[in-house]
Formats: sequence, structure tokens, C-alpha cells
Amino acid sequence: MNVSRSGFYKWINRKGKLNNKQKNRLELAEQIKNIHKHHSTYGYRAITANIRNLTGWYLSDNLCHKVCKSLKIRSKARKTYVKFKRGNESITYPNIVKGNFYPSRPMKIIVTDTTMIYNHGRLYDWTLYIDVFNNEMISSNVMPSKHGNNVKNHFEAYKSFLKEKIKRGYKDLETIVHSDQGIIYSSTAFNKLHENYTIKRSMSRAGTPTDNPVIESLNGWIKEQLYIDFKIYREDDINTAIENYIKYFNTQRLAYTLKYKIPIQYRTELGFI
Repeated sequence: MNVSRSGFYKWINRKGKLNNKQKNRLELAEQIKNIHKHHSTYGYRAITANIRNLTGWYLSDNLCHKVCKSLKIRSKARKTYVKFKRGNESITYPNIVKGNFYPSRPMKIIVTDTTMIYNHGRLYDWTLYIDVFNNEMISSNVMPSKHGNNVKNHFEAYKSFLKEKIKRGYKDLETIVHSDQGIIYSSTAFNKLHENYTIKRSMSRAGTPTDNPVIESLNGWIKEQLYIDFKIYREDDINTAIENYIKYFNTQRLAYTLKYKIPIQYRTELGFI
């Protein structure tokens, strides 16, 4: 077979043993399975980022993708694609953001919306305020559902956001609050709350959720995580469960849009409060 004597015996000695590449793949597979077990909504890119963060390994997205495929591991988050219809209704506030969701500082553009979540068979409204600068949850409020029209739910979440704006020293700096054209958002009482807070209002066009893509995309992804990874439907106290999730979201979650940095880490590293 034209094999040298030393080469033949070297092959005999290593026969049945794993080489370094195979050992590394096995170790990587264990890391992937462990992360998927606790965060089954993560895709291969998020898994890769978390492995890099935990181990310090140099690991490409492509390699992680290959190993995930071999393990038949994929994100359990459902991917839905919705075609939205545009309406011609009049609006209360113009869309002044116009797709430019790239603020230069925190508290420059805040997006808000209400989503509904289940816990022990009951439906709740969860109103969120998210800073587009670093996708950080600034404030929220959870109350029994009135299909997004719970006045107290909206007012409490908004008041918490305004308090946070003052606390972090942004009271005198202009903030754009971007929302849809919901009944509460366009009400006189709601808009009186921010008269002394240098707030400028902006709204999506009627029937056009794509005008508010940051929070619209986050809503579905957040709910998938709450149900699949955090099992919120089993929690006895929904408010405590939401508080714990927000803490994770702001202080532990590696965000793809922030180059896999944690929201608060991204903000503080740039020198902002």
C-alpha cells in the first residue's frame, strides 16, 4: 500500500481514538446542547455569541450552524410573516421618525406598544417602553387584559417612563415617543401627562405596523422567550415573573443589534447614564 513502517504503526496506535478536531466538536456540541436546553428560542447566532462570551473561544457562526444541524437543534421560536394593509385614515400625530431608528444617545427615541400574555389561563396586557438606542426596557406595566385599552395600564407604564427620564438626567433633552394610533395613545388625558417633560409625539400611519418595526419585532420574540424559556404560564406571580425577565433582558441578554453586547453594557461603555 506504499505506507511507511512508522506511518503504519502510528495509524495502529491512534486507531479508534478521537483527534483534536473531533474532541473540539464534541465539546462544542455539549455547550450548544446546554444553551439550547435553557434558551431554546436562541438561533445559532445567539448560541455562538453566548459560547464566545462564556468560554472565550474563537468560534464562527458557520461552524456553530453546522454543529446545530448535526444535532438537529433549531430555534423553537415561530417565524411568522404578516402582510399588513395600509389605511388612509387621518392621524393625530405625524410620523416624524420616518424609519430613522438610529438615535445618537439614550432617551432620544422611545417606542411603545401593548402586547397580551397568558398566565394560568388568564389574559394580561403588558405595556412596554423601549429605548431604541440600546433596545433597553425603560418601563412596563402588567394588568388584566382589556385588549390593549386598559387606561390605568397605559398611564402607569408611561408615568414610570417619565420618572426614569428625570432620574437619568434627560428631563430637559427632547425625547420622541413613537407609538401606533391606539385610543389611549391619541387621547387628550394621555398626552397631558408629558406637558413638562420635553416629549415630542410621533405615530405610525394607520394600519401600518411596519412604521414601528423595533417594538413590533421584539413583541413576538419576547413572548416566545417568556413562554418557551421562562415558562411564564407556570409562574404564580406574573408581576414578579415579568420583573425577573426585564432584569434578564437588560442585564444579561446578548443583543445581535448591539454586536452581541448587553443593553446596559452597550450604553455605559459609550459613557451614557
